[in-house]
Amino acid sequence: MQISFLKITAATAALCFSTLAIAQQTYSVSGTVKDKKNGELLIGVTVKVSEDPTINVVANEYGFYSLSLPEGNYTIIISNPGYKDFEQQIKVDQNIKLDLPLIPQEEISKTIDEVVVTGIKKDKNLTSAQMGTETLSIKNIEKLPVLFGEKDVMKTIQLLPGIKSNGEGSSGFSVRGGATDQNLILLDEAPVYNASHLLGFFSTFNSDALKDASIIKGNSPAQYGGRLSSVLDVKMKDGNNKDYNVNGGIGLISSRLSVEGPIQKEKSSFIVSGRRTYADLFLKTSKDYKDNKLYFYDLNLKANYQINENNRIYLSGYFGRDVLGLGDTFSTDWGNTTATLRWNSIISSKLFSNTSFIYSNYDYKISLKNDDTVFDLNSKIQDWNLKQDFTWFAGNKHSVRFGLQSIYHTLKPSTAGGTSVSSYPRNPRYSWENALYINDDFKATEKLTINYGIRLSMFSVLGGDTFNTYENGVLTDSEFLEKGKFGKTYVNPEPRISANYRINEVSSVKGGYSRNTQNLHLLSNSNSGNPTDQWIGSSYTVKPEIADQISLGYSRNFNNNNYELNAEIYYKSMQNQIDFKNGAEIGFDTGADVESQLLFGKGRAYGLELIAKKKSGKLTGWISYTLSKTERKINGINNNEWYNARMDKTHDISIVATYQLNPKWSFSGLFVYSTGNAVTFPTGKYELNGQTIFQYSNRNANRMPAYHRMDLSATYEPSSNKRFRGSWTFGIYNLYGRENAYTINFEDNPDRPGTTRAMQTSLFRWVPNITYNFKF
Repeated sequence: MQISFLKITAATAALCFSTLAIAQQTYSVSGTVKDKKNGELLIGVTVKVSEDPTINVVANEYGFYSLSLPEGNYTIIISNPGYKDFEQQIKVDQNIKLDLPLIPQEEISKTIDEVVVTGIKKDKNLTSAQMGTETLSIKNIEKLPVLFGEKDVMKTIQLLPGIKSNGEGSSGFSVRGGATDQNLILLDEAPVYNASHLLGFFSTFNSDALKDASIIKGNSPAQYGGRLSSVLDVKMKDGNNKDYNVNGGIGLISSRLSVEGPIQKEKSSFIVSGRRTYADLFLKTSKDYKDNKLYFYDLNLKANYQINENNRIYLSGYFGRDVLGLGDTFSTDWGNTTATLRWNSIISSKLFSNTSFIYSNYDYKISLKNDDTVFDLNSKIQDWNLKQDFTWFAGNKHSVRFGLQSIYHTLKPSTAGGTSVSSYPRNPRYSWENALYINDDFKATEKLTINYGIRLSMFSVLGGDTFNTYENGVLTDSEFLEKGKFGKTYVNPEPRISANYRINEVSSVKGGYSRNTQNLHLLSNSNSGNPTDQWIGSSYTVKPEIADQISLGYSRNFNNNNYELNAEIYYKSMQNQIDFKNGAEIGFDTGADVESQLLFGKGRAYGLELIAKKKSGKLTGWISYTLSKTERKINGINNNEWYNARMDKTHDISIVATYQLNPKWSFSGLFVYSTGNAVTFPTGKYELNGQTIFQYSNRNANRMPAYHRMDLSATYEPSSNKRFRGSWTFGIYNLYGRENAYTINFEDNPDRPGTTRAMQTSLFRWVPNITYNFKF
């Protein structure tokens, strides 16, 4: 009896546990989110379940999502700005592959009052743990007034808090006290080492070829690394896989054209986008300047092919070049080349893989000729890069990213040659940079989200050159390292964590800490940057730069999330910062090791960032303000005391507005104001051998004049047929003709001997532009 009872009891318990296991069993609902009109994968879309608002996931940058749901009936909800809200009923009793197509709002209605999308993502600033992040709408960028009428991602991000322009017309920017080289700029995962054309007046990014752009100010997830201050991640369009489209624009000094369409409908597609300036064509009409050259071009290419429902390959490339020349006497050209071969694979309903092979090259050449005298200068930086990245949707509470990255760097230093100077050949330097990382986006509770991870970076100096060691500019050791041998290796762990706590339906608080390291360094003696600035790697003398950043934030939304207010404060401590010593010899014909001209120390940056946005209605835009301080302390400079960094600007204000008057006319305007850059002006002078020598005191103790300007533009879109659409954009840069200082030089005053005068150079007063845009 007892044995039978025990058997019955055991059988009953097993049945109960079996039933419980069945009741608790979950299934996966996974797939990709796409634009229904053109088949483009959509990035960062929130996928929710109507029956339980706490169950939601965000699609990764390749459009993949995965939900874990118990057996039952559910309503899947998606909302994304610019698209019609999407709902679909599903029955879950097994793993389901569900691709989700979103219909662009412009396809639903052309009336202005219906353009606004009310959706889940409008309160993303209250739910995401990611700090200091802004995603840019390519469509909104198109309407903002910019120099020469060229819509520009780089110019637009400079209107955001914490991001400061390096100067008039420049595409270079500083983020939270960092130098220009401390920004990681990616185009389809490939690093872009010089993201500007025509000395900074244009950026390398042709907006017609872009799908998405986002910038992260320091608190980046662990999959990003290699720079201290920010990540600008730009994604190219995949190409319309359903229909052929042509779009472009004709402006006063440049034109662009893009063609995209299916190779095999709904299975493969391509896009080709080109742009060129033609100022040189006008020069040819002049007798005095017909042999001169002044132009740039860039070409974006991308194609993709779906192998099967779980695997797709992509091949993308960028080719850009600037050419300047004065007859046969002077010529210079520089440019970037990037290529990315990517394989996306859905390994399972919860695991997504992205494998990328990446190539990047930046080089410049300068040539001077005078009779039989020749001077040549050239340099390059080249990368071969392997990246393996996994996204693991480990349930609805955890989204885990992990992987590795390996980069082989070749840096050819600036090398001078020719008949006019002694030749100082310099060997290329090689290095190998590796990283392992893991990051988890954890929904701890309904109100608390935590994003945490760690990146382990490793940088090895490789042989093929002589490596000197300097202490305060004095040579202390020298070692030749044979090619193929490993030299110094730096290993740095980089922990990152940020958290968001939602106080209520309309407000949240955030906090975060991150460490970043940087092993490639740009040597520049100007604030705006030049094509000839030199990249060097960490070595026996140059140590990896390290930054630790702490930030706190508060967000508040109003009027059903149509208004948004975000505030962040930050403090960033930096180690192994680099600057030239006083009186540095940085000429390319001296033969001096550039590392002998460098000094090293620490830096700090802290500030307050505010931005208020209006996101819907006929009038949209934002107001941003930054109050900040950026300093360096380097032994051997400024009596070993703290001094202002070149990019230090106390105040920075941007006001941006777009007004849709009716379906045909829209207007936009912006106003910017900033404190002048920190500079060093002479405090005295003396005469030596008939030449005036200026004396300088404290580094960067003076200021350029404050910078401010206003830009306006208007866009007219006449009635169009179903196939063809055209528009005219009229604009003016620097509406009230402010003569902002580009440089200030000091010289003897010929009218008052013995005195000195300051000569200011300004680039632009009024710059009108007209552009015709078309699409069919």
